[in-house]
Amino acid sequence: MVVRWWITAMQLTELFVSSLVHLAYGFYIFSTAVAGDISQALSDCFYKINLDVNEEPSKENITSAKDLPPIVLVHGIFGFGKGRLGGLSYFAGAEKKDDRVVVPDLGSLTSIYDRARELFYYLKGGQVDYGKEHSKACGHSQFGQIYEQGHYPEWDEDHPIHLVGHSAGAQVVRVLQQMLADKAFKGYENTSENWVLSITALSGAFNGTTRTYFDGMHPEDGKSLRPVSLLQLCRIGVIIYDWFDIPWLKNYYNFGFDHFNLSWRKIGIWGLIDCLLGNAGPFASGDWILPDLTLQGSINLNSHLHTFPHTYYFSYATKRTNKVLGLTVPSGILGIHPLLFIRVLQMSLWRHPPDVPPPYKGYRDEDWWDNDGALNTISMTHPRFPVEHPSHLVVKDSECQPMQPGIWYYKIVEGDHILFIVNRERAGVQFDLIYDSIFERCRKHAFRKNPTMPNHII
Repeated sequence: MVVRWWITAMQLTELFVSSLVHLAYGFYIFSTAVAGDISQALSDCFYKINLDVNEEPSKENITSAKDLPPIVLVHGIFGFGKGRLGGLSYFAGAEKKDDRVVVPDLGSLTSIYDRARELFYYLKGGQVDYGKEHSKACGHSQFGQIYEQGHYPEWDEDHPIHLVGHSAGAQVVRVLQQMLADKAFKGYENTSENWVLSITALSGAFNGTTRTYFDGMHPEDGKSLRPVSLLQLCRIGVIIYDWFDIPWLKNYYNFGFDHFNLSWRKIGIWGLIDCLLGNAGPFASGDWILPDLTLQGSINLNSHLHTFPHTYYFSYATKRTNKVLGLTVPSGILGIHPLLFIRVLQMSLWRHPPDVPPPYKGYRDEDWWDNDGALNTISMTHPRFPVEHPSHLVVKDSECQPMQPGIWYYKIVEGDHILFIVNRERAGVQFDLIYDSIFERCRKHAFRKNPTMPNHII
């Protein structure tokens, strides 16, 4: 009995500390964005920027930028695109490294499926259609946001795109490509997988993560939540945030559940109670991101996704662990973000419950110990479960030149899960090395026709 109480006390303490750290980091990001906006507003107010109104953009630059296939940067869980959180950049300004980059704003906690649908209409234009059957099954509206003008309306097989996804964003772009191959968008019967020229994953969540179980997902089914957990607190907070529906706040940051109609104007107080009790809303139907990130959810998702023969694939898998005397331990303290250090340690000690069937045949705990604090390294290299896709480990970039389509080239990078986003200074020189290689690969090595280079006149 004493041991049981001690374990419970330890779990509650861990939950309290973890919640406090996450809230503090969230507040830090939010306040940084607000401070940046205020600073910019004051700067614009007191200092007039001198512009030569007679100077016109170079025609050559317009032509070359227009001819470049867009590189689309897709954020991960709790992420945001251009236009959210003021002037803060999820990709820490990496979008400025190329002449034609698009940074879409998708739901930060919505399911992989919903985000893939949103991404299509964000680029092509029109009203987001989540699909009649899916919407009915998940209890939300079939139609969502309207994009009067798509960010790349000419998108088709002759005008393909490069997709770069961080974390869960990597699965979003894979699902989108599969939807294009399956002609899953009503009114667009000519889509194909060849609308995508290349896919690059940065700490991509291909095969799920054991962290979901630490945070509250039941390993028995990968869908339900433990009654006392970090994700339960997150669920309650998100429901209340969306229910209050404060316009200026949601314009600043939105979890993406508008199609569930959680506002007090639509569901009232009893609707709020119903959602909090788990009888309605995205968390009741399972149509949110976390079930997609469990091992079971990822395996189910991967069973429908293909690696296509004419698309180029590359992934960067991050790792913040080392082997010491046969044990997997965090690789130092200073190099790991405070938000993730405890998680790195927890995930390196992961044990699948002995009374729960393993998620796949041949499963071993030790394969999942290396991690970056959010995802297991084995999950980030390439799609592995339930079927392993063609892959090649890259030690030197010269090994994959010329690149071959239909193969997942992957590189192991020493870093935690948020090293290459939000805060550019943390990554140092690695930031430029990684993103420069991504953009160079998209422009020089991933093409079906003759490559089009920036500032190159055709």
